[in-house]
Amino acid sequence: MENKIYFDNGSTSFPKAPGVSQAVAALLEQGAFNINRGSYEGAYEVADKVLDTRMRLARLFHAKSSRQVVFTPGITYSLNYFIKGFLKSGDHVLVSGMEHNAVMRPLRQMEVQGVTYTVVHTDEEGNVLPEDVEKAVKNNTRAVIMLHASNVCGTILPIRDIGEICKRHHLYYVVDTAQSAGTIDVDMQQMNIDFLTFTGHKGLLGPQGIGGFLISDELDEYMVPYIAGGTGSQSDVLDMPGRLPDKYESGTMNLPGIIGLHAALAFIEKEGIQKIHKKKMELAGYFLEQVKQLPDVSIKGKQGMQDRVAVISLDFTGRDNSIITFRLEQEYGIMTRVGLHCAPMAHKSLHTYPQGTVRFAFGTDNKIEEIDCCVSAFRELLSI
Repeated sequence: MENKIYFDNGSTSFPKAPGVSQAVAALLEQGAFNINRGSYEGAYEVADKVLDTRMRLARLFHAKSSRQVVFTPGITYSLNYFIKGFLKSGDHVLVSGMEHNAVMRPLRQMEVQGVTYTVVHTDEEGNVLPEDVEKAVKNNTRAVIMLHASNVCGTILPIRDIGEICKRHHLYYVVDTAQSAGTIDVDMQQMNIDFLTFTGHKGLLGPQGIGGFLISDELDEYMVPYIAGGTGSQSDVLDMPGRLPDKYESGTMNLPGIIGLHAALAFIEKEGIQKIHKKKMELAGYFLEQVKQLPDVSIKGKQGMQDRVAVISLDFTGRDNSIITFRLEQEYGIMTRVGLHCAPMAHKSLHTYPQGTVRFAFGTDNKIEEIDCCVSAFRELLSI
């Protein structure tokens, strides 16, 4: 990574939090024992770390209990757990026009089983109005599934207000925190969230391959485990355990991922998400102000800093965005992401389909000098 600039934190954070790699290495080198299976001291020590990770996540998202925290490989898996483990023929759900394919592809699969959905009107800045959500509610609407912040342009959706609507209409509320967890406070109880999905490798600064969901007791009563198998508990019966979190955690857990996430969460608690958010937004604000001075560079989504995270999409007018991105990396060492970002529906809302955009997502290890270098590269590439 020497002489490289990393602006692709919307895909995965880099570098990871201090202590993450050391924690994973220590587990693998000193005793990668399996929990809920091994009846010896080393296994119990790992189990304690796993429990502490659950407790940290429960605190982070203001859940009632750590047992509501369920580990999965990530948000895509978590959303599939809900969509395929809860929805049934005749059910209807609401989604925003900014959703990731982690929502839309499983919903499309469920259409053949009689599940329908409505895409709530979303403007070209990525905004969704709560009143439009309420107008779209039908007699058979069972749930609202929405991301908290767009992975394409960074727009924050009004999830607290939408949560109030869900409460009034007795709808289950599913929120995707891929771009907000670890950066913006998310209160599961105050926001009336029944199913909160998280991934460990973005704003939570942990390794890839670990994530999960937090589920309300009310929703848990009606959800069926999407995957079944051994849990290390109640092994004498063929039915899945009915208690949390065992009900949804079949098979051997990703213990290296959880231990890495544990170290990352400890760092976040020490730093404070307000401090982390402030640094990211300072970088994003500076980047926006510099880019606004350039001709033939269009900012997609919100033009200002209100109601957004540090994810910004640009369209290089009249040029091939892919070539711009390739040259940024090859000639200037600037790494970012181009295309549709696994969210074609979001790009249709932003009017950037099918060409896509070049996305810049900042982390706390980025520097103002790196942004200056990037803007200078823009000027050279555009021959300004």
